[in-house]
Amino acid sequence: MPVADTSQRISGVAERYASSLFELAVESNAIEQIAADLDRFQAMLDESEDLRRLVVSPVFSSQEQRAAVTAIAEKAALGAVVSNFLKVVAGNRRLFALPGMIRAFREIAAAHRGEIVAEVTSAHALTVAQDKELKTALKGVTGKDVTINVTVDPSLLGGLIVKVGSRQIDTSLRTKLSTLKLALKEVG
Repeated sequence: MPVADTSQRISGVAERYASSLFELAVESNAIEQIAADLDRFQAMLDESEDLRRLVVSPVFSSQEQRAAVTAIAEKAALGAVVSNFLKVVAGNRRLFALPGMIRAFREIAAAHRGEIVAEVTSAHALTVAQDKELKTALKGVTGKDVTINVTVDPSLLGGLIVKVGSRQIDTSLRTKLSTLKLALKEVG
């Protein structure tokens, strides 16, 4: 199966699960709490290679994945809705799509609040001041309040990659060095 087809399938799965979770969040009047719990789980996912392996590896059975996410949710004191959501996702063998589900939930919640979501990849974690400055700059460009989802990728060396809707701005040092290397090859 081509990569594009796989990403479409994951995206569709992620959006369906995120939509269902958002409906539960609205019904229970707990959108912000559920978003916070998902953010905490995403932070754990970002920090733990073992957890990432559990989520993406087909080697683990659904029972093993379910037991693991149940223990993690309990230890992290995640709310009942998110804990149950994680159990269902694991039981249905869909943990591989969990990062996409979290991203889709954030986008749905932001749209509900009248905001847009910017996916930001940075070489290092942003400070509070940098986060605020970036939100202000993006609000000036888009005309809407902006929620920022930051992913740290040290391979960028420096700078940022910002994706808002279909637009992408790449100011990473890695890209600038690649462009310079390409230009030098053309000259020589």
